[in-house]
Amino acid sequence: MIEFNIPDISCGHCAGVVQKTVKALDHTATVEVDIPTKHVKITSEVDRAAFADALVAAGYPPSGPW
Repeated sequence: MIEFNIPDISCGHCAGVVQKTVKALDHTATVEVDIPTKHVKITSEVDRAAFADALVAAGYPPSGPW
């Protein structure tokens, strides 16, 4: 499981963008976004760095530690 803290998540729209970004890399991935804690859990075989790069490009950069 890959986990990220994404400080810029503040609403359902933000969560939707994060989910779409993850699914664009791996359509079989499972994504859980917890808006109040700004925490994202991803189950996928795709590399963590690929998701981090995609989230940065989408405007939702993860912050460490992950």
